[in-house]
Amino acid sequence: MQIVDPNQDVQEFNDPQGSFGVKFRFAVLDTLVLAKRNLLRYVRLPGLLVFSTIQPVIFLLLFTYVFGGAVRGVHTKYVDFLVPGILIQTVAFGSTQTGVGLAEDLQSGIIDRFRSLPMSRSAVLAGRTLADTLRNLIVVLIMVVSGYIIGFRFQNGLGNALLVVLVAVLFGFSLSWISAFTGVSSKNTETANVAGFVWIFPLTFASAAFVPVSTMPGWLQVFAKANPITNSVDALRALTLGGPVNHYLLYSFAWMIGIVVVFAPLAISRYKSRS
Repeated sequence: MQIVDPNQDVQEFNDPQGSFGVKFRFAVLDTLVLAKRNLLRYVRLPGLLVFSTIQPVIFLLLFTYVFGGAVRGVHTKYVDFLVPGILIQTVAFGSTQTGVGLAEDLQSGIIDRFRSLPMSRSAVLAGRTLADTLRNLIVVLIMVVSGYIIGFRFQNGLGNALLVVLVAVLFGFSLSWISAFTGVSSKNTETANVAGFVWIFPLTFASAAFVPVSTMPGWLQVFAKANPITNSVDALRALTLGGPVNHYLLYSFAWMIGIVVVFAPLAISRYKSRS
């Protein structure tokens, strides 16, 4: 009778000569376990999700009713122009929580427990970004409903409406890797929180999220047009309002892929160096 070693999977995972398929399988399983762990936190502390939703709703109402009448250069209802920008702002601000969460885990010592386990190092970061992406999905759907309540409408069909949600969530996922890098590079949660908004605020407000780029000074237009947030907002507007889409989607996905390709390895490498 063949005896099965219960530690065989662990040994195979730790073996540097082990197959790529085995290591990949364990990395995926570890990522899903850690993503579940991070999502359960929202179940136990629902206030985290509630306040993550309240802030973008406040921005939506403020910009619509306070600033909407003063914005010029918009050839449609301002709320239809604004909602795509608010969706991108929502996932951009939400991505900063990835860094704060990782910094909190590092500070609390839970990461030291993870390091003592036979698990993939990258799963800690991937699990966090996956959980935050699913949270972003929930918040984006809430924001779409909130927009509908105050008059926003998709004008380009259900398929494009679903694509709007997908693009917004994927863009937030890519930004989460920048936040993950700042989180594992920070010494505490306070530093991670400040560091996250240092880069996200200029990108968000110096973009086409809230006003047309044409209304900005010439020198700022150069930055705004190259801004990844502007490219993603323009893609969402083309999907919601109609018009040429492929050009904007191409640039938006190019930015997403580029950000992940650069910052995912940097974040993982930085995390490993703190072991």
